[in-house]
Amino acid sequence: MTTETSSRGDTGMISARRTEPRDVSDIISLFSNTTDELFGRIDVMYLLERANLALTLCNEKNGAIAHAVFLDYPNWNITDQSDWESFLHENYINNSCTPLNTLFMHLCVAKEEYEAECPQEMVRRAFITVPELQFILLFIPAEANLGPDMENVFEKMTTAPDSVVDDDFTLLVCPRHRHYPQLYVRKARLEDHDDIMALRTHQSETLTETYSEYFLADLIESQDEDNQAAVGEAGDTAVGFMSLCSQVDVSLLQESFDLGPFHGLCKPHPEDILKVPQEPSLQEGEDKSNQTSQETESVPSPNFEHVPDEEAAVQNGGAVTVPHTELLPGDVKDFKASAALLKAEEKGAFRPVYRGASNAFCIRLFWIDEKYETRSLDFLQYVFKLFPDKDFCVILVPHHVPEFHLIQSFVRAVPFCTSRFGQELYVFHRAGLLTSFNVRRATNNDLAGVQMLTETLSLNKRILNDFRIFTLVRRDPDGNPVKAFVAEVLDQIVGISVIRDEMHIEYIRSHYNIEAFIHFNRHQQEEHGHLCHFVLNPIFHHYTKYFLKEMLRLAHKSSLYYPIYPQYVEGKFQTPCAHSLTSALHYMAPVRPRRQIVYPLEELGINAPSEQVSKDQLSYSLNHTNRKLVLESKVSVNTRIVVVGASDVGISFLETLVFWPHLQFNNLTLISTHGLPGKDPPGSRHRGFLINSHCFNDEDHAKMSLHSWVNVVVGKMTGINRAAKYVVVSKEEKVPYDYLVLCVGQQYQVPSPIGADIRKLPTNREVLSKWPQRYTGKVPSNHFTLNDDQDCAKAARWLREHIVSAEGECL
Repeated sequence: MTTETSSRGDTGMISARRTEPRDVSDIISLFSNTTDELFGRIDVMYLLERANLALTLCNEKNGAIAHAVFLDYPNWNITDQSDWESFLHENYINNSCTPLNTLFMHLCVAKEEYEAECPQEMVRRAFITVPELQFILLFIPAEANLGPDMENVFEKMTTAPDSVVDDDFTLLVCPRHRHYPQLYVRKARLEDHDDIMALRTHQSETLTETYSEYFLADLIESQDEDNQAAVGEAGDTAVGFMSLCSQVDVSLLQESFDLGPFHGLCKPHPEDILKVPQEPSLQEGEDKSNQTSQETESVPSPNFEHVPDEEAAVQNGGAVTVPHTELLPGDVKDFKASAALLKAEEKGAFRPVYRGASNAFCIRLFWIDEKYETRSLDFLQYVFKLFPDKDFCVILVPHHVPEFHLIQSFVRAVPFCTSRFGQELYVFHRAGLLTSFNVRRATNNDLAGVQMLTETLSLNKRILNDFRIFTLVRRDPDGNPVKAFVAEVLDQIVGISVIRDEMHIEYIRSHYNIEAFIHFNRHQQEEHGHLCHFVLNPIFHHYTKYFLKEMLRLAHKSSLYYPIYPQYVEGKFQTPCAHSLTSALHYMAPVRPRRQIVYPLEELGINAPSEQVSKDQLSYSLNHTNRKLVLESKVSVNTRIVVVGASDVGISFLETLVFWPHLQFNNLTLISTHGLPGKDPPGSRHRGFLINSHCFNDEDHAKMSLHSWVNVVVGKMTGINRAAKYVVVSKEEKVPYDYLVLCVGQQYQVPSPIGADIRKLPTNREVLSKWPQRYTGKVPSNHFTLNDDQDCAKAARWLREHIVSAEGECL
């Protein structure tokens, strides 16, 4: 909230929000003669559909008083949107603008009485909303008059001596430091105590109760090599505080989290055991002592291809990967990269052993003024200098604490599902501070770098084959254009993506509610893209949205679609498989499927819908992103929600949470005897044993893809400890929860004998009053209780073995 005074002398609070389609009429009403002169003739709806950032300023009555729209390419069509960076470097000097740190203003309008203050407030809000943003550029015609209000915001950029672009247009720049500078971070001093205590929140009050009233002064005064404290300054006032410690119990964290992608937060050591030791074949006469040494021999190079979360990935050349989106169920054998979240919980499952020293320091406390919270990352440049021998910074956050700006740039470590560790772990590598993140079109010379990036992935052959297709013919086997892009940092390839034109957009529009995210008629057919592969080193995972943004800009696309096909597999544990398919999934929105009309095609004749719409395709769940969404991060919810029972109610509850477009639930767990339904291939004959569910069928389950978002514990709940908040599964495992949802549904049970003699025609009065309500004896082999697909499959298998095969022998 900001206080603004209009030209009439009216003072009030001003707030900012994202511009919505319903604001179009308000924006048009604010147009003036100078609007066309500065920005040209504008189709507002078209502009909002492609805007990376659109802001609206509102007064206390929620009335819009100003609007501004920012895109990642120049206005006035001065140059092609994919080549503006080279255009600027050729025509302007002292130019530090890159696609990562620059946006272009395409529109700025305000009510007449607020015209003096709103432009400055708009650019300030833009810098607050996008922390990486350093420059806002604006092209205007050379003869246009900018006006005093805008002149206070922008300054002219100096052209190159041989440039002629200044004859037609003038380039203006607004740097960050003039409106919302970075924080100055330094060592904390005792005189900062009062400023820091003024930042008290409910968390600091809890800390005061836990420790003492003077615990902050003690932290500042007791600083040494292992314990440090830093403050962030704004205007000679401490507006943020961070307490750090270099002593981290990495062994405890390794027991609760899958830290394989981060080498266990330890430094490499020659005695590390990173793979299951293979038992050697003993030669005749070989010494047994040699056998022991070989069995415990360490693996020199780590294999991190099993990555269970979209944010967890491989360092030292590894990455997270997305397979080709046309993967069919028959290709399930290629999904070895989909590591089970609960795999380490299985008996005998291997866990790496790290013998190196700790390679991490931790953030113990962090406070910052709400006005400056988007500058939280400014602390990391300073704190990594305090611990030059450490590569990782970690922070532990309670499950119930909402995600704040600092940890949005961290990688969330994947907890083991049965871990009772009461906090979430976030990890940041020092290389993530590099800002030389550049996305460009791939070339033939990138093959070696792509091969090195993907060499530890089980899907590397598929990625490399598609990349070779791009370098050779630029088209897939169906003739669709294919485009590939690489992300570089310091001239090293750290990411790759492959997209092609979306050729089934009419089918998508008719079967999925994509119009909840875009106005379909405002997008051309060729502007819809299909994501095939996405690989990114986890160190730079916080740049994923910029990778996506650059892919859209360089490919001249406005939307991207990523389908997830069902995997008809069975196993003791099921996990979010799609999280290992693309590290960009967290930055995409799941799209709800539409209910379909069953058309009598023969009766309709020429009036029937087109084959593109009516043709049956293999069902899949659809994920989507567009230019409007790439800079709009989801709100992560780490609250542990455990659902018991895969009934229609339980599935519907999970569906509601998964399809919440702006929320990301990281800790959804389903406890079910047979896991998620819909694992069997369509058309299985044994399904005829069951009545149809009018809530969900196989197609519905495929279009939801709950396995992409929900951790599944396969087993039966045998106990609940409400005081300690955990559920006992199969009398062994303990699954902790913050919220427990019980929806086991109705189930058939084996009938229990009532003890009555039917030959004497007994009445109800003669039946034993205390007969057992549930049968606990031995169930006959030819008696089946059919509650789900697995029970039906078991019954069908018994019938084939004992009835069908017996009849065949008799014949």
